[in-house]
Amino acid sequence: MAVQGVRLSFGAFIEPWENDFQLDRGTISLISTISFIVYGVSQPFIGTLVDKFGPRLILSLSTILVAISFLLIAFVNDFWQLMIIYGLFVSIGVGGASNVAATVVVTNWFNKKRGLALAIVETGFGAGQMLLVPGSLALIHWIGWKGTVSVLGLILATVIFPIVLFFIRNNPEDKELEPIGGHSKEDSTKIKKKKNNTFFNWEVYRKKQFWFIILPFAICGFTTTGLMDTHLISIAQLCGFSTSITGIAVSVLAAFNIIGIIISGVIADRWSSRKFLIVLYIIRPLSLLLLFDNSNPYLFIIFAMIFGLVDFATVAPTQLLATQHFKNYSIGFIIGWLFLSHQIGSALGAYVPGLMYNFHANYNSSFYLSIIILLIGATFTFLLPEQKTLEKKKQSTI
Repeated sequence: MAVQGVRLSFGAFIEPWENDFQLDRGTISLISTISFIVYGVSQPFIGTLVDKFGPRLILSLSTILVAISFLLIAFVNDFWQLMIIYGLFVSIGVGGASNVAATVVVTNWFNKKRGLALAIVETGFGAGQMLLVPGSLALIHWIGWKGTVSVLGLILATVIFPIVLFFIRNNPEDKELEPIGGHSKEDSTKIKKKKNNTFFNWEVYRKKQFWFIILPFAICGFTTTGLMDTHLISIAQLCGFSTSITGIAVSVLAAFNIIGIIISGVIADRWSSRKFLIVLYIIRPLSLLLLFDNSNPYLFIIFAMIFGLVDFATVAPTQLLATQHFKNYSIGFIIGWLFLSHQIGSALGAYVPGLMYNFHANYNSSFYLSIIILLIGATFTFLLPEQKTLEKKKQSTI
């Protein structure tokens, strides 16, 4: 909630940074693009570190790194300084406090209702967006962007970091407990052996399931954390909406985001994650139709509701599909690659719309592009075989 909420507040700083550093939107968007790339590239390595040292240490160090970096941003005077601190150090910290470490924690603690548990963790993204994005907008208005980044850095350092360090535990065994749903020691030993044997097996990259999960998630990143989380505030300002309407829309999107995430976790535990993802990838482009040349604040709020419901709702079913299809591989490693693809898509989703805006002075072309690739993502997901079907084929072959 805290670290990812800070990252999602990037859009609130676009206009102040444009004014202070006298740069165009495409150049400012480049910071977000580099940030997403660094974040994404870090994910497989973060997964390896989480597997080796445990999520608690990685989450703690990542939180304090983001805190210190935000405090340093308050002292920057040139654009290149902002590019290095935010693009590199903030991004590495945010990459460490990501779904990779969180997924490992949930997998260790939950053998039942794992989809719901993953969804509840994912609501932290929506809660952070709902609280910190409008909060950042208000603080920028009152105390300027330098005061705002200082406040965010202090919250992370003095409140969040101690909570993560002293209260998170890597495994139930650390508290002499069993995971929800129980576990078998023999099964756990077998799984660990399988993971160690297949960790660096290049076979995973030759599996069509890998690419049919990875590519739609990259498209997901383009249209959510890339396009919407980076440019939504700018889109609202372009439509002529006031700061209050913009703040309400962001809060509504985040609130419905939380609702959608919880619902997706429940559905993922009870229905085909593959079929559910197809539905999500069809609803999302339909919601974008409401943004074309929109000057009606009510339609903008309706868009925020619909898009919020399907925004992060893709994460839980995608993670479940990855753990189902690659259960004999390192969880941190596979989830790391999954979120690398998401961040590559996010990087393109942050930069390309900013670049298109420089040419067209609107975001319509970005909306058209997003609709097309989302339908492609739905097609890829449709082509992904069901895990039960694969298991039946393996049994019949044996």
